[in-house]
Amino acid sequence: MKIAAIIPAYNEEKTLGSVLRPVLACRELSEVIVVDDGSADNTAAVARNAGARVITLDRNSGKGGAVAAGFRSTDAEIILLLDADLIGLTTDHVLSLLRPVTENGSDMTLGIFSSGRFLTYLAQRIAPQLTGQRAVRRSVLGAVSGLELSRFGVEIALNRYAKKAVLKTETVMLPGLTHIMKEEKMGLFAGFASRLRMYRDIIRYYR
Repeated sequence: MKIAAIIPAYNEEKTLGSVLRPVLACRELSEVIVVDDGSADNTAAVARNAGARVITLDRNSGKGGAVAAGFRSTDAEIILLLDADLIGLTTDHVLSLLRPVTENGSDMTLGIFSSGRFLTYLAQRIAPQLTGQRAVRRSVLGAVSGLELSRFGVEIALNRYAKKAVLKTETVMLPGLTHIMKEEKMGLFAGFASRLRMYRDIIRYYR
């Protein structure tokens, strides 16, 4: 069974290397694909130096567009989706996301931060369906309408399809895992503006 990890990344040179190390060490994965979503930093170079396959987009197309580009580039039967700004990712986290799909017949897993930083832990407790850490069957991801245009609404698009198609989904706890908040990466005002754009994309897919 071919399994591919797809990691959309936009200006994530600082965290991407630590995300890729445990992913590349996971023998269950057939390939690791980083989609550089129009980054202005060394995201693509970090990914290549680590040993990942890199797809570079000329302009920023949002998370949905990056995931769609990675999906088109592989024929893997199972897709592992991971954020590029994770802190504390381990190979055990990767395997926990994969096993319900590879061994238990689930169609999709949703990975939830547990025992990490308080704010990210609280956010995922309030809205666990927004998690970007997932394993999903190719047939599911390929059936999601408008994936390429969903930007930050990609998780909502997946959730809506899973509910409509009555898919078997499983929640997986990921102890010790968290990520850097936008305000930390971009500064308070730029980060907050980016967060508002993200919420706009999410709200659009809630309608």
